[in-house]
Amino acid sequence: MVNRIVQRVKLFSSDRKEFYLFLKELIGFYPQNLKLYDLAFKHKSASILDSQGNFVNNERLEFLGDAVLGSIIADFLYNRFPQEDEGFLTKTRSKLVNRAFLTNLTLKMGLDVFIDSKTASNIKKSHILGDVLEALIGAIYLDKDYKTAKFFVIKKILSFVNLNEVEQSDSNYKSQLIEWSQKNKKEIDFETVEESKESSKQPLFRAIVKINNKQLGKGTGTSKKEAHQNAAKEAFGKLKGL
Repeated sequence: MVNRIVQRVKLFSSDRKEFYLFLKELIGFYPQNLKLYDLAFKHKSASILDSQGNFVNNERLEFLGDAVLGSIIADFLYNRFPQEDEGFLTKTRSKLVNRAFLTNLTLKMGLDVFIDSKTASNIKKSHILGDVLEALIGAIYLDKDYKTAKFFVIKKILSFVNLNEVEQSDSNYKSQLIEWSQKNKKEIDFETVEESKESSKQPLFRAIVKINNKQLGKGTGTSKKEAHQNAAKEAFGKLKGL
C-alpha cells in the first residue's frame, strides 16, 4: 500500500506527468518502473548513455515485446477460431503483427505524440511507430507480468481492430508479389542499396523490384523490409492496373 502511494506521488510530481497519466489511462494501471516506459518510447536516434556507459534505446524492449505479442496473438487466434487450420491462423497472425498494421494502431492509440526521436525521416511513414508499440508491450511484461501484457493486447490493442476486415485484407505486398510471380512463372528480384546521411543517425534503404529483369517498382524505408514492402506495393499496384 505504501509503495503504491509513493509511486503515485512520483508520477504526479514528475515533469513527465502528462506522459505517465496518458499511460495509466491507456494500459489501465499505474506504471511502476517508470524508466522502462521512458525507454520504450526512445528511438535509437535519441539513444542515451546508461550508468555503465552503454547507449540505450527501445530496441531490446522491442525485441522482447515482439515475442510476447506474437505469443499472445497466437493464443488468441487459436481460441477465437477453433475450426480454422494452421494456415489460416498463421496468415491472420501475420496480418496482426505486420509492421504497417502496428503503425496504424499506434497512431489510433495516440502513442506517436510521446515518441522521443531525432531522426530526420517522417516517423508516421516508417516502422518506428510499430516498434514503440512492441517496446511498450515489452515494458508492461517486465513491469508486471505476462498476464497483464496479455490483458493489454487483447482488451486494449485488439479493441481497435476489426477482425472481419483483417481476415479480408492482405498488406504484405512482397508476399503477394512473390505469390503472383510463382503463379505466373515470372522471375522476380529485389535489389537494395543503403544510403547514409550525415545529418541523421537513421539509415535509409532504397529498393527496386524487377519482374523478368524489368523494373516495376521502387521504394524507400529505414529498414530493408520496409523498403521492399514499399517497392512491392508500387509494383503490385501497377500489375493490378494492367
